[in-house]
Amino acid sequence: MTDRETMATAPAAPAAPADEGPRTALVFPGQGAQKAGMGEAWRDTASWALVAETSEYTGVDVDELLLKADDETLRRTDLAQIAVFTTEVLAHREAEAAGLLDGVVACAGHSLGEYTALHAAGAVPLADTARLVAARGRAMRACAEESPGTMAAVVRLGPETVEALVARVQEDGGQVWIANVNAPGAIVLSGTAEAVDRLAELAVESEGKVIRLAVGGAFHSPLMAAAADELRAALAAVDFAPEHTPVVANVDAQSYASGGHWRDLELAQLTSPVRWEESVRTLAGELGCVRFVELGPGRQLTGMIRRIADGALTVPVESAAALAKLITPEP
Repeated sequence: MTDRETMATAPAAPAAPADEGPRTALVFPGQGAQKAGMGEAWRDTASWALVAETSEYTGVDVDELLLKADDETLRRTDLAQIAVFTTEVLAHREAEAAGLLDGVVACAGHSLGEYTALHAAGAVPLADTARLVAARGRAMRACAEESPGTMAAVVRLGPETVEALVARVQEDGGQVWIANVNAPGAIVLSGTAEAVDRLAELAVESEGKVIRLAVGGAFHSPLMAAAADELRAALAAVDFAPEHTPVVANVDAQSYASGGHWRDLELAQLTSPVRWEESVRTLAGELGCVRFVELGPGRQLTGMIRRIADGALTVPVESAAALAKLITPEP
């Protein structure tokens, strides 16, 4: 049996029943949610001390990154990942302290956010998670410099049509792949600039449109293979908890509650599509989650979840002010 087959068939431990509140999933956004001054939303909270810890673990001045870095600086893949991860940890700590996280039975994160999900689930301590995020960002940046590529969103086309267009470009020798399936009608491609441009031409013929994204590489595609090689050593140095709150994995949309699977899953994630739509269906269906708390900058996942899970209660926590409104009783 191959490693991927083992991952696909490995059973997750059943989620423990929640003591209070509706069955809740914690979800964490990925790279792309960053923006200049993103730390201001949490600067005056008790959890801000975590910024100094994250700086120590990553070797980056995270205070400077969150408060003073401009948008151009934050487009650097390695720095963006540390910035987004840190704000997610701040949001999680503050929401937990405020009592907002009762009823949590599962976690999930989009791409980078999967690392924060693992930390929130109790699979990896903060120090190790921060080091992994830093190593991942460095590996992905270096790989993108060696194997340049881009990403693009596909608009107005269904998954079958996109798959057919990808196949056509690949048959002609083009390097392009589906990188994210985020929600109905929300698909993202990765590949070389030439191949993405060729697919954009074909999309117009099918009454669709391809929109380039401002990213630093062809993430979640085979062009990231060298990054997986680099990340392998960092993952090997981490001890994942043998048992933890279930986390739904990007690569196969299955839930895992055992730390023994995550080294292989995270390596596969670098070169495989993020199956976010399926992941949300797993959270809502198999795991019975009716409440989704998005922790981190922006509301990217909240919008996707509303398009996927009918009737889901979405709770975005993007700032201390937003959190305060959630926990303050109506007059």
